[in-house]
Amino acid sequence: MSDEILNGAAAESQAQPQGASFTVEKLYVKDLSFEAPNAPQVFNEQGQPDLQMKLSQKVQRLAEAAFEVSLGITITCTLNGKTAYLAEVEQAGVFGLAGFDEQILDAMLGTQCPNILYPYATAAIGQLIVNGGFPPFPMQPINFDALYGESLRQRAEQIAQQGGAAGLANAEAAGNA
Repeated sequence: MSDEILNGAAAESQAQPQGASFTVEKLYVKDLSFEAPNAPQVFNEQGQPDLQMKLSQKVQRLAEAAFEVSLGITITCTLNGKTAYLAEVEQAGVFGLAGFDEQILDAMLGTQCPNILYPYATAAIGQLIVNGGFPPFPMQPINFDALYGESLRQRAEQIAQQGGAAGLANAEAAGNA
């Protein structure tokens, strides 16, 4: 009789819908590049370096609950108008996300995934810079929640510019793609 109760309880728990899940399946460097076009002369240059950082993100759906998220960082250092170095990394990961509604899924892909990738990307790009013969470049933390909030604001502006419900449907479709 206890077997029947246990089996019944197990069958009942399996029939209930499961909650949302988030997993990191794989992390990897997708692309890596370093250029020092004016070496070795640039090592003798004096002055204050000008550092520019460009950040990009791509999301690709691989399966129903699997997504590849790529975080790209490009650091360009110029000294006296000459490029000292250009360092680029595209850190990527495959993430499993299941059981989330579209709005939460979009937020997870835009905030949580880049938060996981960023430390790996900064370590890779930092090592490139040091291996290139330049002083370390300490990369500051990035608030991906704020960046995501800004992207939502930009989407809302696009909706307002397109006007009406048709614009809303297009912006939502673009944001969830």
